Amino acid sequence: MGDSRSWTATPAAAARARSVLATAWSCAVTAEGGREEFVGAHSVTEDGRVLLHVPEDSALMTAAICAPRGEPSAVLEFADVAPVPLRHRIRARLWIAGWFAAEEGHLAFRATRVVLREPRGAVVVDRDEFTAAAPDPLATAEARLLTHLADCHPDAVERLTRLVEPESLHGAVRVQPLAVDRHGLTLRIERTRAHGDVRLAFHRPADDVAQLTERMHVLLGQASAASCPRTLQRQRTDGDG
Repeated sequence: MGDSRSWTATPAAAARARSVLATAWSCAVTAEGGREEFVGAHSVTEDGRVLLHVPEDSALMTAAICAPRGEPSAVLEFADVAPVPLRHRIRARLWIAGWFAAEEGHLAFRATRVVLREPRGAVVVDRDEFTAAAPDPLATAEARLLTHLADCHPDAVERLTRLVEPESLHGAVRVQPLAVDRHGLTLRIERTRAHGDVRLAFHRPADDVAQLTERMHVLLGQASAASCPRTLQRQRTDGDG
C-alpha cells in the first residue's frame, strides 16, 4: 500500500472472520457436484455453523443426499465488499472448508479449516477461536454508517485527513471511508493509479452505535485541532484555480 501509518487496535482474525460471515449476502460453494452460488440463502448460528437453504434440485443437495458417508466435503467462499463505491471494493475473502450434512429443510456445514484473506495477507483462523468469537458489534450497521458518512458528511471525511501523515496523502485525488469497526475507522486514499488504506484508531473500543458516535466526535475534534495537510491545501488551491 505504501502508507506508513501503522495498523493498531485491529480486530482479531477470528472476530473479523465472524464479521464477514455475519454480513455477507452471498455464498459460493465448491463441492463434488461443482460450484454453485447462492444469494440470501445462508444463516449463521451462534457458534459459527453455516446453514444453507438451497433448492431441492440443487447439485449440492443431491451430493449431500447421495454421498457415501452422507457428508460431502465442500468449500464455502464469502466476500466482504465495501459499501461505499470505490476501486477494489473487496476488502476480504473468507474460505471455510468442511463437511455438509442434510438436515430438515437445510444443509448444515461443519468447518474443518477457516482461512481469511485481507490486503495484509492470508491467515488460518483457529477453529476453536472462530467458534468462540462473535462478530464485531458494529458489523451489521457498518454499511449504513459508512454510506451516511460518505454521502452526507464529505466535509468530515476531509477533516479526518488532518490525522493522516502527509506522505500518505501524496498524490491523493479522493478519500473515502472504507471500513469501521469497534476499534477504529479506515480511510481509502485513492490516487490516479494506486490506492492506500489508513486506519484511525479510536481512543477506546465502541460497543454500539451510540459509543461509535462519541468516538467519531473525538476523532473529529482531534482533526480540528490539527493543521491541514499541505497536500490537500495545494489540491484545493489548484482546484479553485
